[in-house]
Amino acid sequence: MSTVRVVCQQLAPCLGNAEHNRHLSGEAIRGAATLGAQVVVLPELMQSGYVFNDRQEAFDVSEALDGPTLSLWKTLASELNIIVVAGFCERLEDGQVANSAALIEPEGRLTVYRKAHLWDREKLIFTPGTEPPPVVETAVGRIAVMICYDLELPEWVRLPALAGADLLCAPVNWPDAPRPAGERPGEIVRVQANAAVNRMFIAACDRHGKERGVDWVGGSVIVDADGYPQAGAVSHQQKQVLVADLSLMQARDKTISAHNHVHQDRRPGLY
Repeated sequence: MSTVRVVCQQLAPCLGNAEHNRHLSGEAIRGAATLGAQVVVLPELMQSGYVFNDRQEAFDVSEALDGPTLSLWKTLASELNIIVVAGFCERLEDGQVANSAALIEPEGRLTVYRKAHLWDREKLIFTPGTEPPPVVETAVGRIAVMICYDLELPEWVRLPALAGADLLCAPVNWPDAPRPAGERPGEIVRVQANAAVNRMFIAACDRHGKERGVDWVGGSVIVDADGYPQAGAVSHQQKQVLVADLSLMQARDKTISAHNHVHQDRRPGLY
């Protein structure tokens, strides 16, 4: 069975410096291509940074879909024959902004997802999305997109799984928090659980680099359809490049025993 090479580039975007972040993301996309990647995933809000004081600050660095950052990503996707999934601060009408992610295919097709479940002070800044995670039929398989805290809602992850997604790509910014000694970050554990209960591959790309006093888990991870990490899955608060070769067609087999199927066994009428 053929495999698809997926790369997560864990980076440190600079808050409010879109030009720097464009350069950083461009180098990361090129670097992934040199590794033979067919899909590259970058962090949440890669284009802008994350810890905004207010909506106006976010709006000032936001970009429309034809802005310079997505234009660069489109150019690189075409030039390098690579699928790019990355987060950006999207400029909306009337001074509004969205925490968005772009999936860009080499032929130029752009799919945009707006984060529906906002974490903490994001609710004071971003307009939440109102559409379910897209599932895009790409040249390498069916790819879905969501962002960070969306992964904490199992009903939300179930939607693209039921829609046939082989691989879920999730740009994330996971703020670090205390945890018991020896325990792995809960965010990573939940990604593994989501993958296993849906038999769906997941690539979550985190960030690093302190930003206005916030540290990050640095927990980028690529997980197979049984929930087992193929790369990452530890807290590593520095730049890292994760590479995994995934047999995405395995995600289309939802059987887990001779008599069990992870989706057909559901009994929504009881829920």
